[in-house]
This record gives sequence, structure tokens and C-alpha cells, in this order.
Amino acid sequence: MSEDPAGDVSAEATGETVGEAKWAALRELERLVPGIDRDRVRFQVVSEGERGLLGVGYTPARVLATGPPAAAQPAPELGTEEGEQAIARELLERVLATLDLDGRVRLSEVEDEVHATVAGDDLGILIGRHGQMIDALQSLANTIAHRRLGDDRRRIVIDAAGYRARRSATLESVARRSAEQASATGSRVELEPMSAIERRIVHESLKDDPEVETVSEGVEPNRYVVVVPRRSAD
Repeated sequence: MSEDPAGDVSAEATGETVGEAKWAALRELERLVPGIDRDRVRFQVVSEGERGLLGVGYTPARVLATGPPAAAQPAPELGTEEGEQAIARELLERVLATLDLDGRVRLSEVEDEVHATVAGDDLGILIGRHGQMIDALQSLANTIAHRRLGDDRRRIVIDAAGYRARRSATLESVARRSAEQASATGSRVELEPMSAIERRIVHESLKDDPEVETVSEGVEPNRYVVVVPRRSAD
């Protein structure tokens, strides 16, 4: 730890990438200054590191994180980030650092769920094609929570840049159009392969439709939803 003339506190750390070094430096700064305002932390890349030929001569990236001292920090709220919230934040911040993405993790509680949302630009790689990456992260977060907290854990929902709301709206629209087509033609309508989370959205959208029913067919990762007219379901 070091302090500059202005009284700010600094911590230096290394990592295989600049992103990992930033994450490690921030963690060290939070250890030194509990409750530090992350929005006021500044990063200085001391060295971007080098990967030697065939692994020889490897030099890690080195980053300096600087923030205001403890006296300038608001008192941290006790117990606001424990259990599922702490698990979600730790996982997402480590992934952001590994991918060298600039994003902020926001946490909230909705009924019996913990929602972790990443805000930022250029988060496409975090979301993945049709949300595959973010679905995998959500599954991993819930697996970790189950191992640490047991069966009484709350479900963790992970989102990035409002992706889930946009995708849900798209899937509900596709479900309605497919139901209209199946009802009008009397033929099955097969949708594109989807994740289990997306298939659930389609099933829920049409569960009360008196004209059609939905079933899942195929084998992962190519499992898909079929919209079937009720009069031909038998």
C-alpha cells in the first residue's frame, strides 16, 4: 500500500492480462480500504506484460489502482452483499477482468431472486450468441451458490446491457406469430434451437393459448420448441 500527497491510497497487482491485473489491484485496494467507492478508483497500467516465445520469458501485466482513503468513504452498508449477491459480483467481476471488458455490476433483489446486471459498452462477448455465454454464467453462479449455501439459496439471474428484456420481448413476439401460423395452417411450427431459459419463455408465453400447445424436441445443444395446433396434437 502507498499514499500520494493528496492522501489517496494505491495498490499494485499483476495478472496474465491487463484486465486480470486490474481486478487483482481493485481487490487489494478494497482489502485496504473497505467500502471504497469503485467509481472513484483510477487505474494506471504500469506494464501490459509480454508473452515470451513458446512460454519463455513471460512477463505479467502490472496495474496500479488508486482511490480515496477510508476517511473519505461513506460508511458501508452492513450485510448488503453477502451470500448470493457476493457470489454473483465476484464471478462477474472476475470474468470482466479476464475478458478485459469495462463494465459495472449492479445488484438488486426481486422477490426471491437476486439479479446481477452488468452495465457498459461492447458487452456482446459477455452475452454470447443468443445469450449462450450469459446463460452459462448464470448456471455457474447458481451452481456455486448451491455448493456454498445449500438448498435454501435464492436463484441468481444474470443480465448484461438489458439483453434479457430485449430477448424476452423478441421470443414472445416469435411465439405469438408461430401460434397464429400453427392455428391457421393446422401444421406444426418448429422454432430455432434455444437454450433451456429461452424455451421456457416460449412455453410460458403460450401456455394459456386455447389454440396451440408447445413441446420441446431434439437433443442439447440443438433442442427446440415446436408449436402444435391442439386439434392435431393427438
